Amino acid sequence: MSRRVSRTRAFAPDPAAPGCGCDIPGCAALGEYRAPKSRRTLTDYWWFCLPHVRAYNASWDYYKGMTPGEIEAHLRADAAWQRPTWPLGRLGAAQADELLMHDPLGILDGERRAKTPPPQSGAPAELPEPLATLGLVWPTTLDTLKSRYKELAKRHHPDANGGDKGAEERIKSINLAYATVRARLNEPRLAATG
Repeated sequence: MSRRVSRTRAFAPDPAAPGCGCDIPGCAALGEYRAPKSRRTLTDYWWFCLPHVRAYNASWDYYKGMTPGEIEAHLRADAAWQRPTWPLGRLGAAQADELLMHDPLGILDGERRAKTPPPQSGAPAELPEPLATLGLVWPTTLDTLKSRYKELAKRHHPDANGGDKGAEERIKSINLAYATVRARLNEPRLAATG
């Protein structure tokens, strides 16, 4: 048992038609089909008969009179439904967190100090700078180093920061620091096995 659903045909007259004549001068037919007057006033309509609305629609060019740059900007804005957007990774970056927080009384300073590692006492001579870059303290383990590296690589990767050149430099310094600390942590294992 099938039910028929009644649908209005695409070329059926508009039920909201004002019941006046076609807006084309000299046409005596009833204006039952609406068409926008311009792209700036899409809710202001011409009312045409079926042959004239078809001719109007065939010649309609929404982008007529716009420069290629304006067309590109309009298409980009349409991709996000005219809503503001921002590159991925910007709001979650550590730099953005500090810029977004305003702490005139210094209440959060303890939390900020906890994020910065203490001076590296007892660390090998070549490691204080790489450890500070990675935010680690000496002594550390290979597992701690790897998990910290993964976290920093995800946060500072250029793809996560919209191709930012600063992010490229940060990831290079993070990679260099990781390689230096990893090499130092692997030295005792090589000496013990060799």
